[in-house]
Amino acid sequence: MTRTYVVTGSASGIGQATAELLRERGHRVIGVDLRNADIEADLSTTLGRDAAIAGVLEASDSKIDGIIAAAGISAPKALTVAVNFFGVTALLDGLAETLAKSDAPRIAVVSSMASLQQNSPELVDAILAGDEARALELGAALEAQGPEAGYLNYPSSKRALSRWVRRESIAPRYAGAGIPVNAVAPGTVVTAMTRDLLATEQGRAMVDSAVPMPLNGHSDAVVIARLLVWLTSEENTHVTGQTIYIDGGADATLRGDNIWS
Repeated sequence: MTRTYVVTGSASGIGQATAELLRERGHRVIGVDLRNADIEADLSTTLGRDAAIAGVLEASDSKIDGIIAAAGISAPKALTVAVNFFGVTALLDGLAETLAKSDAPRIAVVSSMASLQQNSPELVDAILAGDEARALELGAALEAQGPEAGYLNYPSSKRALSRWVRRESIAPRYAGAGIPVNAVAPGTVVTAMTRDLLATEQGRAMVDSAVPMPLNGHSDAVVIARLLVWLTSEENTHVTGQTIYIDGGADATLRGDNIWS
């Protein structure tokens, strides 16, 4: 059966691979990105998010079966929080009522292995409180301290996103409407964003020390796309609230048995 999907970040990386895979399988895709997409919108701003929601509703005739939120950045800037968390959750909340009308509504978002890395608890708390102004203020303060501190915006945004998924997946808006909500957490994925870094021995060593992947090494974007597509398919009826680490064993290597402590 042909389904209609909304894919954010559809112009590059995991989002592009996911949109292509869905189309190959015969589904309709409404892509959302800054440019080169069906709906061009800036998800870092309230106006951009509202424009994206309105554009999707118009393009889909208010008929949506799945949403895959893959748009994200990893800059050491407060902007990362705006895109990676608020750009995702605002879009999902804005489309939830329409999505719920589907016979098999599904949501998946892209988190990251970085959700397990050092972060700013204060920033994570502000994000989860829904206080975007405060979160951006805290993110900007980290940014002002330089790239190392600024980078904390990224793991903080992804930690908050995975926690949001766990919290909201069982809420009436989603579980009550029969909508599974999940996240995937990739390890190192070969995309335009990482290709130059991975091209050098020094770069690979730095990446692999932070994200060791004993099973099959770095992945292609389509590997992540396949899991996103399954999670948002009619076959998935009961997996919800999960952050699934698709990481070649990085989580198992780094945390071991600590997940039960």
